Amino acid sequence: CLLSYAVNLFIFSMGRLTLAQPPIMPKGGFVDPELYADPLPQALVLTAIVISFATTALFLVVMMASRGVTGTDH
Repeated sequence: CLLSYAVNLFIFSMGRLTLAQPPIMPKGGFVDPELYADPLPQALVLTAIVISFATTALFLVVMMASRGVTGTDH
């Protein structure tokens, strides 16, 4: 679990952390890409968090069903 948090933080930090900057560049003309945040790492981290939560929920449901069928949690 701690390793997944570390990987998420690493991916998030690779996206050029900026404060109060829009994630998408406007159309037309030349713009400096360093003034904008990269939305791809943010989307990847959000997806990883959702998948991790879903996997944990599935694990708990399977364990509860196993306990109900067998009567023990071993």
